Amino acid sequence: MKKHTIAVIGGTGKSGQYLVRHLLSEGYSIKLLLRNPENFTLTNSLIKIIKGDVRDYNAVNELIKDCTVIISTLGQPKGERSIFSDATGNIIKAMNSHSVKRYIVTTGLSVDTPSDAKNDKIRMATEWMYANYPETTSDKQKEYELLIKSSLDWTLVRLPLIVQTSETFSAEAHLKDCKGENISAVDLAEFLVSQINDADYLRKSPFLYNKRKGLID
Repeated sequence: MKKHTIAVIGGTGKSGQYLVRHLLSEGYSIKLLLRNPENFTLTNSLIKIIKGDVRDYNAVNELIKDCTVIISTLGQPKGERSIFSDATGNIIKAMNSHSVKRYIVTTGLSVDTPSDAKNDKIRMATEWMYANYPETTSDKQKEYELLIKSSLDWTLVRLPLIVQTSETFSAEAHLKDCKGENISAVDLAEFLVSQINDADYLRKSPFLYNKRKGLID
């Protein structure tokens, strides 16, 4: 059994499910924050479930208690207001309270950093997101800014389209540009778990993508 206990947020989402399975395959103990635990059917002695919402500080605090690493693949709930900066504020506060440093989280391509050199396609995609989903897109940028101001050892992984497949492809991380159109959910899970003990992207925001073109064709 691994020495880390991992707190997982978004563990029932399209990428979170793959993350949970990969963590279990590696022998990690997991605490899951679930709004509707009655709908969660996976049973494993390594899993502990905390019922609650990431916008509830008390629930987040209970989740992070006794954990050493937090991984979030949180998505935007349909029909609800933007969630990311509220969630990040609660996570930072609870991690500081429990003296936990390592935080690994996913986000979209629209997030900008000072070192970016986005290609034309990615810049156009960013502009499209701001035009069509301004509240959510701005909130994700705010999440990044909150992390920068924090003292956490965070890694914010920027993603193209996530393809729900267990097939693996050649994946690449790049700090300035996204050179692929999609990322396999299993490749994403493997990368996120690799960051638990990897310091290469501490306080950085790499893009992660599969190098193969036409993954979903």
